[in-house]
Amino acid sequence: MGVVVPLEESKRFATASIEPLVRLTREPMERVNELILARAGSNVELIPEIARHLIDSGGKRLRPMLTIAGAGMCGYEGDGRVKLAVSVEFMHTATLLHDDVVDESDLRRGKAAARMLWGNQASVLVGDFLLGQAFKMMVEVGSLEALEILSNAAAIIAEGEVMQLGAAKNTATTEDEYLAVIQAKTAALFSAAAEVGPVLAGRGRAERAAFRSYGTNLGLAFQLVDDALDYGGTSANLGKRVGDDFREGKITLPVVLSYRRGSDADRIFWKKVLEDGEIGDGDLEHAIQLMRTHRAIDDTVERARHFGAVARDALAPFPDSPHKAALLEAVDFCIARVS
Repeated sequence: MGVVVPLEESKRFATASIEPLVRLTREPMERVNELILARAGSNVELIPEIARHLIDSGGKRLRPMLTIAGAGMCGYEGDGRVKLAVSVEFMHTATLLHDDVVDESDLRRGKAAARMLWGNQASVLVGDFLLGQAFKMMVEVGSLEALEILSNAAAIIAEGEVMQLGAAKNTATTEDEYLAVIQAKTAALFSAAAEVGPVLAGRGRAERAAFRSYGTNLGLAFQLVDDALDYGGTSANLGKRVGDDFREGKITLPVVLSYRRGSDADRIFWKKVLEDGEIGDGDLEHAIQLMRTHRAIDDTVERARHFGAVARDALAPFPDSPHKAALLEAVDFCIARVS
């Protein structure tokens, strides 16, 4: 994508993999997957059908792996980590179901969105069911602090959804406003997923804050890379069609930067395709060309690298361990998706 980085850092990104994190968390994640299927069950036939459709659609389960790894790094291996990891995944899945309705998305991870198969009402209600199950498991764990962290994240995510509605198709959105949206919509759950592990382990405020910072900044980096991939990546890396954000009129950071840096004619184009929804043949290609001209994709990736570096620094005070190494490599892996 043309982003210049130091050679040593470039090599680190080139070899980054999620596999160390997958290997370290494999046994508890098998229990997580079993519990996901059990808790997504219901006598109401439509509920497990819709839940299974999205659960089986190919997500990496990164957020629950953060909970498992964070607990393991802090020395906790009890059952609570599994239930909280499932809670985190159900919160994420519910958000996806709700997002697709709000955004009127046709696809999710390359498959038909649940709303296209079962309708908007069923998608929203099954999302609500999964949120209810998530909170039941939080209560079962019995940690008031973990419950507070995850319930606070749920409220922040909802606020982020409303904030995004205000920014939808609004080309006047600033970079700070957009970052506030993704801090709430995406980073809040990453942050909570990372923090509840040390909470279960009884760690102190400083260590909890470190994991909270790690999760927040990883979440910001993850979302910004997704934003860049929508205009400069491949469908295989993105998990959906390239240009879906554009077709849905979403205001993401590459758009914000292109609009701010563009000419009057460029801004007229952005208003036409995003605010008015008048997208014609060749408009996606023109949008990508404008982004390249104004380095909007490159600079979005640079910002992702910045947040990734902050995430890595957050774990610096902890002693070296396989868990720490895997969590650090997970940051590089998230960013390396654009390479």
